[in-house]
Amino acid sequence: MNLNILKNYFQQALHYRLTKEDLIILLKGTGLCILLGYTFYNSVFAVIIMLPAIIPFFVYQKRKIKEKACKELGIQFKDAILSVTTAGKAGYSIENAFNEAVQDMLSLYGKNSLIYKEMKRITIGLKNNLILEDMLTDLGERSGNMDIQEFAAVFAVAKRSGGNMTEILNSSIRMISRRIDVEKEIDVLIASKRMETRIMEAVPFFIILYVSATNKGFFEPLYANVLGKAVMTVCMVIYIAAVYMAEKIIDIEI
Repeated sequence: MNLNILKNYFQQALHYRLTKEDLIILLKGTGLCILLGYTFYNSVFAVIIMLPAIIPFFVYQKRKIKEKACKELGIQFKDAILSVTTAGKAGYSIENAFNEAVQDMLSLYGKNSLIYKEMKRITIGLKNNLILEDMLTDLGERSGNMDIQEFAAVFAVAKRSGGNMTEILNSSIRMISRRIDVEKEIDVLIASKRMETRIMEAVPFFIILYVSATNKGFFEPLYANVLGKAVMTVCMVIYIAAVYMAEKIIDIEI
């Protein structure tokens, strides 16, 4: 079983195509390796040794981008359900209400938005006689968004039991809105702390670069012998650990 998982992983890796976004992340990772290598070791060889660190950096950045997209999709999904509710109140069936909501999402967010692409996918599925509940469940699983997953579960039960769809949609909108409002309040409260964290992360580099520029050879004892390199390695490890802890502290999930 583990061999099959590993085989699938390598097959996906071989067929993976780098996007513009991926190239930007790789450039940032390369720049970070150069900065760390020259700041802590003043050595091209150290930069080369650090280059494999781009891989975990790439994975971490992709995860952060996915989390951001998940949040954006959740906000857009709330507006989509609101549009579906409005169409339902106008007399449309629930399936036709989703078809009508597509145009609203196109006007509101544009054709490149996540919600428009997902709503368009649902309408195409409905034309091919796919079950709406199954498509919503699939959307929740693919996006990883808790609000969409909960809505899909409630919607599926209500559709099978013949519940009041308008009231269910309104209740889902209220629930999603409350969660989004709490997330926004938290973002506002920690925005200044997030900025302070970014500044503190950059301070050690500015200090070392400033001292190196104003006092030539000040760090030479640390760069020129094994003990000095060991000290700088410990400092770098402590710095990376501190940055990781700071990111975990300000990364608050609801």
